[in-house]
Amino acid sequence: MNHLSKLRRWLHDHLPDSAWARAPIGVLLIILGCLGFLPVLGFWMIPVGLFVLAIDFPPARRLGRWLVVKVGRKIQPKTR
Repeated sequence: MNHLSKLRRWLHDHLPDSAWARAPIGVLLIILGCLGFLPVLGFWMIPVGLFVLAIDFPPARRLGRWLVVKVGRKIQPKTR
């Protein structure tokens, strides 16, 4: 089981069932993640917030998929 599926399972188990309750949580995570330079907050909150929003909103799902591909290409070793 990879990390993304573990995160998906954890979010499914711990988030509210209502989309109206999940949306503010996702937005709040993204906003607080932008303040990641502060001691308690972190930049890790931005992708988690996008992941929470992606559950209900297709534009967030597309942005998250685009970010995963972009980061994956950056960290993937170059082949010749």
